[in-house]
Amino acid sequence: MRSGATLLGGLGLWLGAALAWAQTVAEVGILNYHYHPHELRVKAGTTVRWVNQEKRTSHSILFLGKDGFESERIFPGERWERRFDAPGRYEYSCGPHPEMKGVVIVE
Repeated sequence: MRSGATLLGGLGLWLGAALAWAQTVAEVGILNYHYHPHELRVKAGTTVRWVNQEKRTSHSILFLGKDGFESERIFPGERWERRFDAPGRYEYSCGPHPEMKGVVIVE
């Protein structure tokens, strides 16, 4: 019986770790030429997923600053992800639509 309890305990630990990993994804929707939410606060190690919910328009995520870079274009129904490991403030806009702005704050 002891080995069964050990097996169940190990399985419980594995499931707990899997659930914790699954919860480290935060989502930003792109709709009507806006990022929703505009400001997102996450813990270090979180992956942020941007999802284009537009009907006809493609967008990108352009990170500002000296270490900035731009994602590939995200077409309607597509998504793009980035993991944030270091605390800080990550401001971004849309490459083709610079009036669209957002920020990820990593704590």
